[in-house]
Amino acid sequence: MTDILFYLLSALTLVFAVMVVANPFSRNPVTSAMFLVLTIVSMAGLFVLLHAFFLAAIQIMVYAGAVIVLFLFVIMLLDVREEEKRRFQIFGLVTGGIGLVSIALVMVRAIMASDLDAGKTPEIEGGTRVLGSILFTNYVLPFEIMGILLLVAMVGVILLSKKELQ
Repeated sequence: MTDILFYLLSALTLVFAVMVVANPFSRNPVTSAMFLVLTIVSMAGLFVLLHAFFLAAIQIMVYAGAVIVLFLFVIMLLDVREEEKRRFQIFGLVTGGIGLVSIALVMVRAIMASDLDAGKTPEIEGGTRVLGSILFTNYVLPFEIMGILLLVAMVGVILLSKKELQ
């Protein structure tokens, strides 16, 4: 049953991630943001399968809650309209294809070179107390930098969305 759920959630994650970028239903950016929410929720389901309930809850609260609300705030504030369909350029398609193939080859090579047993599930150590102490002792600076970057982004969006600056 766990294997079936893993394959189902993995397929949903991939399908929703593709729908974020190449949405055939609508050219509206809000629709892409909603597919991003579905991608994040299905990834949280994968964390649940790994018995990482805290990470699944944080995934939903932080990303599906706060970050997507920030994205929607930016989209609504900038008043982004539906994008018109445009023609693809050959150069972009070729370089994108080359990049995709090279990333796939690197991933396959890394998987083949790893010494992990395919049937063995990695053991998860520690609970929320250990994770919290590690995050707030070893990774305080990256959290502070991320907070400052989000603040600067929000101020920039507010300044860009003003019709007239006085």
